[in-house]
This record gives sequence, structure tokens and C-alpha cells, in this order.
Amino acid sequence: MAGVNIDKMSLKELVELETKVQKAIAAARDRERSELKKKMSELAQTHGFSVAELFGGGRGAKAGAKGKSVGIARYANPDDKGDTWTGRGRKPNWLVERLKKGAKLGEFEI
Repeated sequence: MAGVNIDKMSLKELVELETKVQKAIAAARDRERSELKKKMSELAQTHGFSVAELFGGGRGAKAGAKGKSVGIARYANPDDKGDTWTGRGRKPNWLVERLKKGAKLGEFEI
């Protein structure tokens, strides 16, 4: 970076420089965030997961939504690992059917 002598700059020049620096910082954060998301996605996929499975952030969630989040899935359908249940609310049909046949809830824990 070229040597910038801020002591000799006018107020107008300093404000312009500050604006440029803020824009450069925002661009660098966006760039690094994007690179990190890509790396995390690749790492998750190599282990058979998606980033959404690991960290949440489903499409239905609204930014700044009030209230408690439901949490992560604790139980999975052995026939379809994408079919999960958090342990809250009504039990899914696949789980109810298996429990009626004598299965234990612990058998479906993730």
C-alpha cells in the first residue's frame, strides 16, 4: 500500500478516505464470508451433511423472528435419514407406527 500521510489531508479528503475504507472492509467481509461458506459446505458434504443440517437456517425462518428456535433434529427415520423429528410437538407418523410395533424411542436417536 502506498504511504498515505493522513496528517496532511484535509477534512474532506479524510472523510472520502474513510468512506472508501468502509466500503473496502465491507467488500472484504463479504468475500471472506462467501469463501468460508463454500469451504464449510464442501467439508459438510464430504461427511454426508448439508450446512443447513448442521447449523439450521432453513428457508422458512424469518430474519429476526421472535421466540425460541425449535432446535435441531434428535430422531431420524432409519428408512429416510432426511425425515427427522426434534422431539417436540406431535410425533411423526413413521415414528408412531414403529413405536406401536414395539420399537423404543432411543433406537431412532441421531
